[in-house]
Amino acid sequence: MNFGEKSKINSKEKIIEFLNSERIGRISTIDEDGFSFITPMNFVYYDDAIYIHGFPRGEKYTNIERNSKCGFEVDKELAFLPSYFFEPPTDASQTDTLYVSVVIKGIAEPVTDIDEKSNVLNAFMEKNQIEGGYEKLTPNMATVRGVKLLKIIPNVMTGKYKLGKYWNEKEKLRIATRIVERSVKLPKQTLKLLNIAGLSQLDDEAAKNLAWLHAIELVKMMGYANTSKYPMVSLSMTEDIDW
Repeated sequence: MNFGEKSKINSKEKIIEFLNSERIGRISTIDEDGFSFITPMNFVYYDDAIYIHGFPRGEKYTNIERNSKCGFEVDKELAFLPSYFFEPPTDASQTDTLYVSVVIKGIAEPVTDIDEKSNVLNAFMEKNQIEGGYEKLTPNMATVRGVKLLKIIPNVMTGKYKLGKYWNEKEKLRIATRIVERSVKLPKQTLKLLNIAGLSQLDDEAAKNLAWLHAIELVKMMGYANTSKYPMVSLSMTEDIDW
């Protein structure tokens, strides 16, 4: 079985949807000694390109002046699957992770057109400050002119996801069921893996509700619906998810 093909995101729309939902990506450039230099950056996907912005000077800009070829990566961990989700339950090598990721190979270039800069910076605001409450940036603003904006034009854009696509039906249902069961039995431990700020301040009931909602949405991505109410777990296949 070709696991790589089974895990491939075939839909460009799904890739773009994922990029639009995430705020942090990593750009990889090549330094003068031939080593990869990787930097986490805020980004926006706009007009078929990736844009990042920051201070006017930095190693990544120097690297790009020397070699415009670069990589860009975005990922999201959806859940860690412990050994006891699998058979045999004590085999640590069985542990796994559900995730989505996108990798881009492309050409980076600085953006100098002031209208393009203001349009892209406004796209940053629309993506990140979804509650509004700000005035749009305009080309004549000193901050727009002063910010460094980098454009990555993709040559290759690929995506992968692990949601149990290549597991057999029985195994996939078992894993999905245990994901939901864990949210009921160990709600705070489930949420701790998500690095949720303020988790220690949640009371038990709030933690249970949040962990349950997370688990239900996660198994929905795997193609299941829970036909019972909390805390009962009764999953049924709704659709074969194919990205």
